[in-house]
Amino acid sequence: MSTGSPEHEAQWSFEAFLEHLEWERNLSSPTLTAYRREVARFVDFVSSELARSAPSEVKPGDVRSFVAWLHSCSLAPASIHRALAGVRTYFRFLVGEGAIGHSPADPVPNPRALRRVPDVVTRDHVEQLLEAFPESPAGQRDRALAELLYGAGVRVGELVGIDLCDLDLSQRLLRVHGKGRRVRVVPFGRRALAAIRAYLPVRSDWRRHGSSAGDPLFVNQRGGRLNQRSVRRILDAAVRRTAQLHHIHPHALRHAFATHLLEAGMDLRAIQELLGHASLGTTQIYTSVDLAHLMRVYRSSHPKA
Repeated sequence: MSTGSPEHEAQWSFEAFLEHLEWERNLSSPTLTAYRREVARFVDFVSSELARSAPSEVKPGDVRSFVAWLHSCSLAPASIHRALAGVRTYFRFLVGEGAIGHSPADPVPNPRALRRVPDVVTRDHVEQLLEAFPESPAGQRDRALAELLYGAGVRVGELVGIDLCDLDLSQRLLRVHGKGRRVRVVPFGRRALAAIRAYLPVRSDWRRHGSSAGDPLFVNQRGGRLNQRSVRRILDAAVRRTAQLHHIHPHALRHAFATHLLEAGMDLRAIQELLGHASLGTTQIYTSVDLAHLMRVYRSSHPKA
């Protein structure tokens, strides 16, 4: 959806809102894209369905109608929550600019959403996955990226954004550009180091055949930066080669990283720093994972369970 003509966009202060997010709040490009999509969808809805021609005409009931419409489109509660959060941010910007007196979105409650606990990937399953890559140039790259996903707990979007200069092999440290353009430094293990060193000659050979913005660590055979969809395909192929594995998505290795550190006794705040979570509450979901795993072991092992 789009917000319509330039005059329409100006009337709703749409571009000014996006500039505020980019330059004053310093949000990343994917986050800006998400805000653009959600707020454009809202503006299109209230303009076309409710005949509102300016933000000052929007009432709380209109925002509730928008939420109801999203429900009718079979969106998940989490997706509706994100859309409503974007609309709230938009109206709070307008209040701050003096364009309206109060936000019509603030009185609208969030939809209830069950917080899904991530599946636990056992150490044995991770080991089987990491051993599933063939001894080929592509296999060396694929093992290196899987070792780093698990060994450093990075997001897939962070992984494909890593440049060669972000690596400190001597100290086994990695500079990661995370959400909200926050930068953190995380350690990685000896196995990841060995896998990366085995892959680097392959990377050098492939880089001679092509170019890409920056100096990406993980590249395809044409020398270009690997994308998130390619990482998904790489892990899917590794899972298919290992019949005992459950379906493992790339983020599951990040979950395993956090869960296994927690099981080993690492402090939750230290795990928060390694994962790059802005809130400890986000990291605390892994305490639920650990407890759920503990209860399953107890029920299967204790004679009186």
